[in-house]
Amino acid sequence: MAVIDIADLPATLVGGKTLAGLDLGEKTIGVAVSDRGLSFAHPRPVIVRKKFTADATALLDLLGKDNVGAVAMGLPVNMDGSEGPRAQASRAFVRNIARMTALPFVFWDERLSTVAAERTLIEMDFSRKKRAGKIDSAAAAFILQGVLDRLHAFGDGSTPK
Repeated sequence: MAVIDIADLPATLVGGKTLAGLDLGEKTIGVAVSDRGLSFAHPRPVIVRKKFTADATALLDLLGKDNVGAVAMGLPVNMDGSEGPRAQASRAFVRNIARMTALPFVFWDERLSTVAAERTLIEMDFSRKKRAGKIDSAAAAFILQGVLDRLHAFGDGSTPK
């Protein structure tokens, strides 16, 4: 199915399907998954990147276990709105993994999500070492929560059935 518009997400998330959020880093993939009510983002352990096929297989296995119906991919847009190499890498990752799954993907502007995640972990008094292991999944949760909040803003604010 590849890439869809965020307005088309509710139609794909029927039958108790959840929504996943991804923060693609150079060394890890941060993952978060929603609850079935599509209200809250829950971080999952990061996937340590090796090679694309191994990364994609591990990710798709995790998404299958969480009954994911669609994926929100963080798009690291520059502050001026332009797309640089990191955004291009995210788009390429989606193009490649879309060949391996029927899951639809939606891109979400993730500007400052890592900064917000870092601040939250600092406020929670995580040490620098512990923050390093959780930052990508926390950023994925921020990305996913933004999408979930946007979904609730559509129409009357009700969740998809």
